[in-house]
Amino acid sequence: MLRLVQIISVINQKGGVGKTTACANIGAAIASSGHRVFLFDLDPQAHLSISLDRLPEPGEPSVYSLLSGVHSLDEVIQPTNQENLWIAPTNLDLTGAEMEFAAEIGRETLLQAAIEKFSRKHQTPDLIIFDCPPALGLLSLNALVASNHVIIPLQAEFFALQGMAQLLDVIERVKRRLNPGLSLLGILVSMFQKQRNLSREVLEELDKHFPGVVFDTKVRVNVRLAEAPSHGQTIYQYAPESVGAQDFAAVAKEFVSRLGLKTVEDVVADMETEKADVKDDPNEVAEPGRELEIG
Repeated sequence: MLRLVQIISVINQKGGVGKTTACANIGAAIASSGHRVFLFDLDPQAHLSISLDRLPEPGEPSVYSLLSGVHSLDEVIQPTNQENLWIAPTNLDLTGAEMEFAAEIGRETLLQAAIEKFSRKHQTPDLIIFDCPPALGLLSLNALVASNHVIIPLQAEFFALQGMAQLLDVIERVKRRLNPGLSLLGILVSMFQKQRNLSREVLEELDKHFPGVVFDTKVRVNVRLAEAPSHGQTIYQYAPESVGAQDFAAVAKEFVSRLGLKTVEDVVADMETEKADVKDDPNEVAEPGRELEIG
């Protein structure tokens, strides 16, 4: 069994809704708080791998070679240029995976099996995030089967809710048949412009149909967010003072709260409380500093 690791699928069958941007920057924000984060690029377009400057050459260890059994996760996973942030990269080798694995026994659990195999020999991360492809096929199914939670990113646009019913139906069927522990963590709205009527109308519709599910933070339109991937950097490295960095830092704070992850600040606060308790009771002995915990 996995060691209290939280596994998140970031999924929407529509392309261009901010999946990769969310994965990279939420992952980077959580990693900066002291948690060990693994990102998995499950999209054959490899945008996450490219945006973090980790695109493998054909035949090199990748998500495809992981799923096909050629390489293990410890061979595929590699560090990014940010501490605590790792990526299982992909490339065009993954393009034919849907058809190649279609007839394989246990095809929907290939990813889960690879992660569990890794966890038996190595320290598991605190958080795993899957960047799913813009399709509800076998790769997305593998992600949902392996996950605890789902985040649905969408843009504040006219067709934002198109296909939402189908996506939620797929999530519910996976939960019912294959993964009873799967839950919807939240809906993340990006490309938000408060001054536009359309953005406000989309938000009203979301709040009406999904009360309490939409993240409080809306990621605003920001040029720096669009530029960062071309430099192989997250928004915190490329433009740490930008609106995009501020928004994703706030999203990450909500994310941590919903998951129950402890930040470095939380642990320090706990230790200070313990010290204060010891001062109040001279018979108590303070515990040594503890490692980061998962709620």
